[in-house]
Amino acid sequence: MLLGLLATSCQVTETIHLNEDGTGKIEINELRDEHSFMQLMGENYSKEEVFRDTTYVFKDFITKHSETFSRLPASEKAIFQKFATVKVHIKKSSFEKEFRTTISQNFNKIEEVADLYKTEEYADDIENNYALVAEEHYYSVNYAFDGSVFKRIVKITDSVELKKQQDKIEGYKTQVSKFKITQPYVLKYHFPRKIKVVSNPKAKISEDKKSLELQFLIADCLVNPESTNLEVVLE
Repeated sequence: MLLGLLATSCQVTETIHLNEDGTGKIEINELRDEHSFMQLMGENYSKEEVFRDTTYVFKDFITKHSETFSRLPASEKAIFQKFATVKVHIKKSSFEKEFRTTISQNFNKIEEVADLYKTEEYADDIENNYALVAEEHYYSVNYAFDGSVFKRIVKITDSVELKKQQDKIEGYKTQVSKFKITQPYVLKYHFPRKIKVVSNPKAKISEDKKSLELQFLIADCLVNPESTNLEVVLE
């Protein structure tokens, strides 16, 4: 998903609200930066005509395409079921110049959270009966919280695909180097207690010490996904 966002000049914000009992909500907001996109599109920017405003819950896709789902191997069913409660809102309006996708999930334990950056691709897989193995994913994102320590865990799952994507990204960066492109990737995490220690020194901690903000560039995250690993120790 992020590679596609790189090409369309999006900014991404990942927000987590974590409660004392371990429950909470995660939301990923992807917003196209119109100034950046206009530079890339040139005169074609004003010719864009599109309107879409859609909301769905992932389990609706499973129900709608139940015949396809029933034929999947148990391992793939288990992956899709983890996305069942994920909610997606997509708005694309060339008239209002608003292109936004919001993906969210409530959780009882943060370990239950799906790898949300794969949501739209997985929905397409079910709708079009594509094989999961055809996806070009090369890293996974998971979370953990034991009551005192929060972890954002990013792991490389396909080193060959990583190298392919790194080459693509370097080529893209060369192409757009003459433009002033804004493509931030921001983590905003809110905790039930004060932060004692955070592993990344670039994290900005709030005055009440209960939340943090950490900013990257999307391209850097794609070249080195593990750079977004994070550990936060609470008081």
